[in-house]
Amino acid sequence: MKEKLTIIKVGGKLLEDDEHIEKLAEYVARLDGSTLVVHGGGAKASEISQRLGFEPKMVDGRRITDAAALNVATMVYAGLYNKKIVGIFQKHNVRTLGMSGADLNSIRARRRTVKSIDYGYVGDIEAVNKRAVKMILKLGVTPVFCAITHDNEGQLLNTNADTISTQLATALAEDYDIRLLFCMDKAGVMLDPDDDQTLIHAMNYAEYKRLKMDEVITLGMIPKLDNAFYALINGVSEVWITGLTELTEAREMTGTRIFE
Repeated sequence: MKEKLTIIKVGGKLLEDDEHIEKLAEYVARLDGSTLVVHGGGAKASEISQRLGFEPKMVDGRRITDAAALNVATMVYAGLYNKKIVGIFQKHNVRTLGMSGADLNSIRARRRTVKSIDYGYVGDIEAVNKRAVKMILKLGVTPVFCAITHDNEGQLLNTNADTISTQLATALAEDYDIRLLFCMDKAGVMLDPDDDQTLIHAMNYAEYKRLKMDEVITLGMIPKLDNAFYALINGVSEVWITGLTELTEAREMTGTRIFE
């Protein structure tokens, strides 16, 4: 029987309030089995970029990362937010190691090929060092990965945190019974993002395609759901898109369960 591994991707907006991180830490401390956390921080990176005098650039919900934006992303993701999470997790007796994909060569990526859009220093994942990640998990440590990878040639790369969590999950699925949770500031996938009563409790791929075609699902939710379905068809046992309150306060899992 495989050991349980819960992989939680937490959205950057949730990290702006320390109370949210406290709730997440309390939840992780209660979980059975191993845990791995992945986080972004795009909202804070955008805020700091504006304070430094340059506007963040987005195309279809994806960030354009020039050299200056990469510096900000590295500072925010690998520095400010990563260490804040580690500090609060330690407070709750969760043995934690803050990481980027460069640490232990754990996540190697390549700079995205320029086609119609040049995304800059954005990385597409090529390999997960499963052995290194398993070694950390076997020590009873919770790795906390930020959204920075590397190309093994000295170049850091900004990489979508949903993709990182998905690639980690699929790489480890052979060895663990994985529940993958995409945790954000909404209760799950909504027909109307401004109306909590429109929560979709379960979604299969056919419904996702229909809602995307009807432009009900747009922008940043598209890569999130693409990753969710990719994880499900590549060995991950259970995938949810949920909110922090739904994750930490409900007796049972709530949100949007992804199924084939």
